[in-house]
Amino acid sequence: MTDFAKIGAAVIGTGFIGTVHTQALLRLGVQVRGVLGSSAARGAQRAAEMGVPKAYGDLAELLADDTVDVVHVTSPNHAHYAQVLAILRAGKHVICEKPLAMTSEESADMVAVARASGKVAAVCYNIRFYPLNQQAHGMVAAGDLGDIRFISGHYHQDWLAKPTDWNWRLVAEEGGALRSVGDIGTHWVDLTSFVTGLKAEAVMAELATFIPERARPTGPVETFSAAAGATQAVPIATDDAAMIVIRYANGARGVMSTSQINMGRKNSLQWDVAGSAASAAWDSETPDHLFIGHRDRANETLMRDFTLMNAAGTAAATLPPGHVEGFADSFFNFFKAVYADVEVGSRQDGSTWATFEDGHYEMRFCDAVVMSAREERWVRLDEVGG
Repeated sequence: MTDFAKIGAAVIGTGFIGTVHTQALLRLGVQVRGVLGSSAARGAQRAAEMGVPKAYGDLAELLADDTVDVVHVTSPNHAHYAQVLAILRAGKHVICEKPLAMTSEESADMVAVARASGKVAAVCYNIRFYPLNQQAHGMVAAGDLGDIRFISGHYHQDWLAKPTDWNWRLVAEEGGALRSVGDIGTHWVDLTSFVTGLKAEAVMAELATFIPERARPTGPVETFSAAAGATQAVPIATDDAAMIVIRYANGARGVMSTSQINMGRKNSLQWDVAGSAASAAWDSETPDHLFIGHRDRANETLMRDFTLMNAAGTAAATLPPGHVEGFADSFFNFFKAVYADVEVGSRQDGSTWATFEDGHYEMRFCDAVVMSAREERWVRLDEVGG
């Protein structure tokens, strides 16, 4: 029986995702001791709005709080490296938003420090914790799909489809050299790796920037919100979209696309896994249904129903059948799994949350994509640093 009320947490970042983290923790019963905003005024305002008792003045104050056991990092990507290392060296567990770092050299350091610390260190690939993705993971592990041959899909959004759309992720110095791949594409890479148990061996990539100049607001803009007021024109170098072909170590092949400029696609992650015995497919915009394909009998659609699901899927299901589990529920399910390990002090056998090693793999994937697009050739992941 878990008692999460004995665990204290703090959240770095008070924007869209920081708020999602905080709300899920409060729902879970974890004691959210405080938040750290981009400024003292911003932190105090958001703490009051979320019902959190404290806004820290800086990271040092947060790390000095002995009532905080776990720190959630939801700050812009460029801040992850220094903040995570400081958190681990302060003896606290950490949950870091994706992507883990800006480069695979940084993520390699983070893996080493996390291992040496002995603390729980998780990357927030929450999409693993839609129950039917856990179900699919269990099906592949049980051999229900046979040998995996072909993996395809996409992650498409439209929130950066206009020249007037703006977010800090557009700036390479803050978000990284890759945007659509680093921001949302690593979710697809992590999820398909989790479902199939396969990791990419080599990639061939093409990146596209369809909006080479954008109107940057002079004031702050929160993710998925519209900007207002004065702007300035700035050049854009990060990718609006990407097309990537993948070779896996077992001989399987994959193809994926990412886009943040597909009109009408609000948050569509789709994967389709073809095995020698059956296939399976899932779409984040209809998350309570899993397609299961057959050659010689009728196809199936499995609804999220714990009376019909395997053990992996059932463990991640929170609500009764017919009560849709969505985006916020995936964070709740993810944190529930991580905090169960925090409670005992380390990652347990059978845990399915993404580790820093997983986050490092995704950074190596991103570095290989950048090299492939620049040099117009296949790039093996073992060619990149870290």
